[in-house]
Amino acid sequence: MSLEDERKNALRNYFTGLQASIVGALEEAGQAAFLTDTWERAEGGGGISRLIEGGELFERAGVLFSDVRGSTLPPSATARRPELAGRPWEAMGVSMVLHPRNPYIPTTHMNVRAFVAGDVFWFGGGMDLTPYYPFEEDARHFHQVCADALAPHGAEWYVRYKAWCDEYFFLKHRNETRGVGGVFFDDLNEPGFDASFAITRAVGDAFLAAYLPIVERRRGLAYGERERAFQAYRRGRYVEFNLVYDRGTLFGLQSGGRTESILMSMPPGAAWRYDYHPEAGSAEAGLAEFLVPREWV
Repeated sequence: MSLEDERKNALRNYFTGLQASIVGALEEAGQAAFLTDTWERAEGGGGISRLIEGGELFERAGVLFSDVRGSTLPPSATARRPELAGRPWEAMGVSMVLHPRNPYIPTTHMNVRAFVAGDVFWFGGGMDLTPYYPFEEDARHFHQVCADALAPHGAEWYVRYKAWCDEYFFLKHRNETRGVGGVFFDDLNEPGFDASFAITRAVGDAFLAAYLPIVERRRGLAYGERERAFQAYRRGRYVEFNLVYDRGTLFGLQSGGRTESILMSMPPGAAWRYDYHPEAGSAEAGLAEFLVPREWV
């Protein structure tokens, strides 16, 4: 077996195992089973989509594994690496978005992935938190877990990836961040394959510890139509980011990816209101204080 094949097998085993462990924990938390949708891609590869819709805890949740291949890279990839134009490629990873029903539980996103084109490889990923009614202790907890997960690999990684997350998940046309951030990285290969893979695993393995304690703290909070309406309004921002800025969404659509999987990240419902401004001093107005980059650790 070639070194390239050994690496791909190690990646595939990790990503499928990560998907299974996260789904198992979420099923236990929500006391509801995820559906399984196994699919194949005509050009090469396929994936396993695990999802739930209409659940009591998660209104929509998707934990997706994909391993797709192609003969020619799309423009979103070759624009940054023109030397790879025309090369066959393979991309695999786990991508997930959880949209809870209770507006006091934040939406969250996590992704870890690897890209291989011959002797060229890179890793990417991250996780971030998008609250509707923010609690400072939740944001601090989420960031502390991220920092602790990356610390064994070097103190600089959390600092670098936290700043990258703040910059990446920024809606320029709204002049606000999507949420309270987390960590984000891409094009990681400079420490070498093994070290880059280890950093990527550190992020993926930390997700449940970062998010589930927040779910448990907030799931019992009572809410009504007002909170649900504000949640739908803020979910509109999530849609705007994914369709305008998100590189993963653009890569998937441009590379002929599976639309159902790519758009699984969208909330089950969203709303837009013309020139809406929350009432001064309200809990809804307080969210604005959290939609700017700040230090949490």
